[in-house]
Amino acid sequence: MQFPLNDKRIVVTGGAGFLGRSVCREFARRRPEQVFIPKSRDYDLRERSAISRLLEDVRPHVIVHLAAVVGGIEANQRNPGRFFYDNAIMGIELMEQARQFGVEKVAVIGTICSYPKFTPVPFREDELWNGYPEETNASYGLAKKMLIVQAQAYRQQYGMNTISLLPVNLYGPGDNFVTASSHVIPALIRKVVEAQQVGRNWIEVWGTGAASREFLYVDDAARGIVLATEYYDDADPVNLGSGHEITIRKLAGLICELCNFEGEIRWNTTKPDGQPRRCLDTSRAQREFGFVASTPFRDGLCRAIEWYRSTRRSAFPQAV
Repeated sequence: MQFPLNDKRIVVTGGAGFLGRSVCREFARRRPEQVFIPKSRDYDLRERSAISRLLEDVRPHVIVHLAAVVGGIEANQRNPGRFFYDNAIMGIELMEQARQFGVEKVAVIGTICSYPKFTPVPFREDELWNGYPEETNASYGLAKKMLIVQAQAYRQQYGMNTISLLPVNLYGPGDNFVTASSHVIPALIRKVVEAQQVGRNWIEVWGTGAASREFLYVDDAARGIVLATEYYDDADPVNLGSGHEITIRKLAGLICELCNFEGEIRWNTTKPDGQPRRCLDTSRAQREFGFVASTPFRDGLCRAIEWYRSTRRSAFPQAV
């Protein structure tokens, strides 16, 4: 059954971020009364009093919880305590306050980092509890995993309409290209573009290149989240993905090709690969709320490359 979004007040935590901007644009097409983006300087979501004040100020009908402290392998290794605490406490306090304020629906956006390290491919939602996450991002993955438990528990005890979504690795224009915290696609794009800028004929990439990943274009992810908010009402978590798996070695080569970079890729095998494979079974999303990704991977990569090239000087002054 549809949960109509027109005339609703919707809070999108993390709405000013990479995914959040696309989600807010997608919600706007449903003509809600308001889409409110809480800024961290005004509402620190780690603080119960700040969340209570947010809900008093807005009185939302819907909350979509996107806010997260995230990063690539290096950032996860450097900040496991922060990544666990901040991500867990934000979701726990937000869901509890939403319950007390009678919010009609809460959509919690998780991560496929919650899956066990050696999950059979393609990842099925039923495999979520069959092992420990990959060690380099376990703190983040487990924090987000606990929010699935909370959502299910609150649905069971309090009848809350809480849903949990698990998007695969995202990419696209507006991604995070900051070296210390970026994920693999923006990191590779930046390395290639900067090598071209300074005339260097090689780039260094972490790992062996053997690991594989699946990627979802940011606007596709936003459409999936809004469709789920409209049409999904169940305790089971749902994967959001594209069904396209590629090794990091092939990905690096493809980005070099699309950037017209003919230099050498040097693999730093002293650095970790991360989880060996990531590829999702996306049949539940298609069955439950009709979501199918539509952006061809090469097209999405070209858009991300073009965006970075056109904005890097103003948006990233530390870039060469």
